[in-house]
Amino acid sequence: MANSNTKGFGLIPTGTIGSTPSTQGQGKYYIDAAYNADLFQGSVVQSKVGYIKTAQAAITNLSIGVLNGIFYNAATTLKPTWSNWYNQPITPANSEDLTAFVLDNPFQLFVCATDGAVAQAGYGKTYGVTVTAAGSEISGQSSSTLTTASVDVAANQWRLVRTAEDPSNNDMTAAYTSVIVAHNLNQYLQNTGSAGITWQ
Repeated sequence: MANSNTKGFGLIPTGTIGSTPSTQGQGKYYIDAAYNADLFQGSVVQSKVGYIKTAQAAITNLSIGVLNGIFYNAATTLKPTWSNWYNQPITPANSEDLTAFVLDNPFQLFVCATDGAVAQAGYGKTYGVTVTAAGSEISGQSSSTLTTASVDVAANQWRLVRTAEDPSNNDMTAAYTSVIVAHNLNQYLQNTGSAGITWQ
């Protein structure tokens, strides 16, 4: 039976490793006012040269967490503005840097949708998410999926933990199964990864 999901939704926080309480707290970071890539809510990000950037350019990149939204002063109204996503044409007042809120607990678990079937033997292995970050320009939600063809024992960003047990999206033989993943390559826990991504 096919899953109800028909597209990805990025990564959504759900619990933590060890089943400890999940506060889903967010860290405050910055996006360079001149940054030229879209960042959607639920997309994977990294800290690079002091700023938040996409971590989806390669599935072996380290990441700092998942973007949950941004805050900036609008250039036209000069009013404080919240947005679920960073749209690269955004021009903040006085070319100020934008504030980014990131779900940055290294032990946070996330729900995401797969782009294909997953065999039971694939659980416990590592995967990437869609390399080209995309999403809705209305809601700001990411449409990224877990890329099932990118499986590796240890080299990729996210480790597949288990099915999310969502009754409407629990068919592992079809695309868009809801699954739970954990960080495998995290900047707070590692300094470099196989792609050589560091803090600087």
